[in-house]
Amino acid sequence: MTGNEIRETFLNYFEQRGHTRVRSSPLLPANDPTLLFTNAGMNQFKDVFLGNEKRDYVRACSSQKCVRAGGKHNDLDEVGKTARHQTFFEMLGNFSFGDYFKEDAIKFAWDLLVNEFKLDPARMWFSVFEGDDQVGPDEDAERFWEAAGAPRERILRFGKKDNFWQMGETGPCGPCSEIHYYMGPDPNDSENCAENVNGPGDTITEIWNLVFMQFERSEVEPGKFLLTPLPSPSVDTGMGLERLAVVLQGVQSNYETDLLRPIIEFTATLAGKAYEAETQEGFAMRVIADHARATAFLIADGILPGNEGRNYVLRKIMRRAIYQGRHALGFKEEFFYQVTDFIVNQMGGPYPELEAQRGFIEKMVKLEEARFGSTMTVGLQKLNELFSQTPKDQMPGEAELAKLYDTFGVPRDLIRVSLGERGFVTDEAEFNESFDSALQALQQTAATRAGERKAKAHPVYANLAERNQRSQFLGYKTTRVSDARVVALIRNDLETQSLTQGDEGEVVLDETPFYAESGGQVGDVGRLVTSASVGGRAGLAVNVGPPANAGGSDKSDDMMAVVGDTYSPAQGLIVHKVRVEKGTLQVGDTVTAEVDVEKRDATRRNHTATHLMHAALREVLGSHVKQAGSVVAPNYLRFDFTHYQPLTTSEIDEIERLVNHHVLRNEPVQTDELPIEEAMRSGAMALFGEKYGEKVRVLSIKGAEDIFSKELCGGTHVRATGDIGVFKITSDESIASGVRRIRAITGTDAYERFREDELLIEQTAAGLKTSRAELPSVIGKLQDELRKARRETDELRMKIATGAVGGAAGNGSEAREVAGVQVLAHEASGLDAAGMRQLSDTLLARIKSGVVVLGRSSDGKVSLIVRTSADLTARVPAGKIIKELAPIIGGKGGGKADMAEGGGTQPDKLSEALAASYHVVEKLLS
Repeated sequence: MTGNEIRETFLNYFEQRGHTRVRSSPLLPANDPTLLFTNAGMNQFKDVFLGNEKRDYVRACSSQKCVRAGGKHNDLDEVGKTARHQTFFEMLGNFSFGDYFKEDAIKFAWDLLVNEFKLDPARMWFSVFEGDDQVGPDEDAERFWEAAGAPRERILRFGKKDNFWQMGETGPCGPCSEIHYYMGPDPNDSENCAENVNGPGDTITEIWNLVFMQFERSEVEPGKFLLTPLPSPSVDTGMGLERLAVVLQGVQSNYETDLLRPIIEFTATLAGKAYEAETQEGFAMRVIADHARATAFLIADGILPGNEGRNYVLRKIMRRAIYQGRHALGFKEEFFYQVTDFIVNQMGGPYPELEAQRGFIEKMVKLEEARFGSTMTVGLQKLNELFSQTPKDQMPGEAELAKLYDTFGVPRDLIRVSLGERGFVTDEAEFNESFDSALQALQQTAATRAGERKAKAHPVYANLAERNQRSQFLGYKTTRVSDARVVALIRNDLETQSLTQGDEGEVVLDETPFYAESGGQVGDVGRLVTSASVGGRAGLAVNVGPPANAGGSDKSDDMMAVVGDTYSPAQGLIVHKVRVEKGTLQVGDTVTAEVDVEKRDATRRNHTATHLMHAALREVLGSHVKQAGSVVAPNYLRFDFTHYQPLTTSEIDEIERLVNHHVLRNEPVQTDELPIEEAMRSGAMALFGEKYGEKVRVLSIKGAEDIFSKELCGGTHVRATGDIGVFKITSDESIASGVRRIRAITGTDAYERFREDELLIEQTAAGLKTSRAELPSVIGKLQDELRKARRETDELRMKIATGAVGGAAGNGSEAREVAGVQVLAHEASGLDAAGMRQLSDTLLARIKSGVVVLGRSSDGKVSLIVRTSADLTARVPAGKIIKELAPIIGGKGGGKADMAEGGGTQPDKLSEALAASYHVVEKLLS
């Protein structure tokens, strides 16, 4: 009986007994924050059991997709090691919502297993709850099993760990009765195996769990739970399809059933290896088979790899499988997407959502595999180096392992897997705790060293900080301070008493309106002036050129210095980089500090827009979006964030629409200063890696009904969103694995961009002698004509190349006979990759039986293609030929028996590689 037949037999049996067949719910739990994934058949009926939902049926049956990886039910670490653990499985279940209870549930189970599936009762054992201080022993279940036909000595009592079921820390629960099956060769041996029920090993395996749902478990106070009777007792049963298939198909492991073994065999074929269960390769194939099922189903249900919650669990599952494929099976190229595609082929019938999402599953798996591959190439090399440098009986230091994670991106779960493979068994919780401590210490040490390096490189700043020559920042309220005192001057990394005209140096004031570069916001620019040079007032733009004579006189001691940047090299120290344009500046002078208001205003617009965009990104793309860096300058903003793929045009449009919507609403921008704990409790977002003080500034922007954006931020911002004017995204690009970068502009810069776009459109339309409305159509026609011309050019090149091969004689390019096989090697540098493939088709058809080798060079690179006719693939497979030729051109290649391709970086070796083709074929034939 196949897995599909078992599933259908189960569902049909209960349908015939008044049960409604219910489709599997998605793996993403609906309105249930207590669950990472759907992990049992009853999840979708939780509200029915609680009495919160009524359905038009009181009996149901289903085959439910389940994932147990993370949270209370976590089988991830056991996958591949045992015969029965999986992350993804199907749970067959029948349910009664206040209709039948223990007696009928037990009758149905016995009848289905013994009379329909023809299982041997002599191999079966039954367990019931022995009771505790809250619930008595389940004597009813014992009595009903005996009545159904089970011998009394085969009914065993167990405690809460084995025979009391609960979905989570809270929710529906109750005593349960399990059916176990003896898997040994002789059923007579079963009677001596009572100690193996709920015991170690797989000799006796649990196949069906009947949960008698009687209570709701609720937490009345921390650590104390109360069981409350449900409105009407119900039944929830669960039987793993894979485990039942093991019994009915007469095998010893879930991985030997027709539900999983074909996936293993497919993986083995991809790897070019035979499946041997007791080897590391066999273990890897089992992990890949299970994890590919979980991956395909999770992505089909809308759960994508990410960095938090269920998204991170999926990423762990995927990367664990990819790691096993690369580490144990030797895959060099991306392979995992092929396995998930095989899953779609295998299970798309009973689960059509897989077929509907086939393309999306492939895309997401390829993206994650490529991302992981680039991360692990360097990281695993460093990990192996660490193991090779450590004595075999000694575990590498936690600090060194943490550095691999922090510096090279080796995932912590793969570090733990590698430790396990080398005999260092660690509990996940203990490992994570010690790993986190080591990581925190490493990062703190790195920060300390960075500070020490800075202090050592510029001891002048450390000296100033020690003397408490700090600056009070007044820039949140004003852009002009008229009585700032010069407390220090620095030139060439040394303190000095004065700076004169033409000097460049640094100034420290006791109070300043200048914002020091921090949190991504650039430092302010402006000027420092004394006496008659003072001009302007707070809130107005400041001319940073030579000042006008505001006082009507020209005192020789007037001073003006241009501030080109502001930064903070030490805590509380604000340093102004200046060039003295006029006069002399001395320590102790009182100056007027004026920020360039126009640039400050532009920076404020961009900074507040960055917050709006961050909130919009999370709303459009998902909560996985996190800030990974930023630059807020007067003329642009740049925002780095975590995301797995490029933004689509529609996503960019929606992000722009959301930001501009809030700009047009002219919503007030509220800033509150709060203790850090209170700020975090309020829901404000904090940036990882940022150091916050006891008090923090919390920036909030309200939406129509709720807070749209709320973040911790010490930067300068507009008073209301309308001050931003307009917002425009100018680019989206990838800067690292899983990190993207957006650039955008606001205000005047955005307006100018729109004007430039209008001018381009007008000029293009005029040049093409058409109207604005007809421009897309005219450009489309021109593109069609260009494609047609290119196609005709390619066809002409193909004809020339085909004729050149056909006419070549006596120069080593024509077909030669090698041990009875026609071999044709030729250079086709005038063609692109597609043209070379097409030419290989033509030439192979021309010689009918033989081998064709073509090569081309372009832009300092060289590529080869090998084609072998169908009758010769067993004797001279193309993949083997390319592996011999590719190294000659300084590269590598691979492929199948009938076609293979390779590339290299030594075009000057192309002729040598083509000439070697005949010898390689001769060697393979011999």
